[in-house]
Amino acid sequence: MPITYALEPNLSVSEFKQVLIASGLAERRPIEDTPRLEKMLANADVIVVARDDQGKIVGVARSITDYAYCLYCSDLAVDTSAQGNGIGRRLLEETAKAAPKVKSCLLTSAPGAVSFYEQAGCERLADTFRFHVNS
Repeated sequence: MPITYALEPNLSVSEFKQVLIASGLAERRPIEDTPRLEKMLANADVIVVARDDQGKIVGVARSITDYAYCLYCSDLAVDTSAQGNGIGRRLLEETAKAAPKVKSCLLTSAPGAVSFYEQAGCERLADTFRFHVNS
């Protein structure tokens, strides 16, 4: 299946929601809160999208960055029907290419995706923390 990868800063909420659902990531994202999804997309710095040969979205990586030192990939979602084809790894590569001066690329894995990140060669960090300011 030929896949194309592109920066899509104007990705629609409906397509974003579609890939979150198809990937299984929807259980961890506010898919019923359209205004929040709109803000998530509008305030992202890098949105890389994978599409099949019919133009259907099969993956997305949504990140925030300062383009100088750090990048945080907040969402990496690949349609379950397309997983196992290197799409997630390529989305991360294309994300890093979009911010070439960044020295630290981070993400937080969903519990079921830990083995993917290990197999993709990501370094596992023990000293990562989450803090909550607002609910």
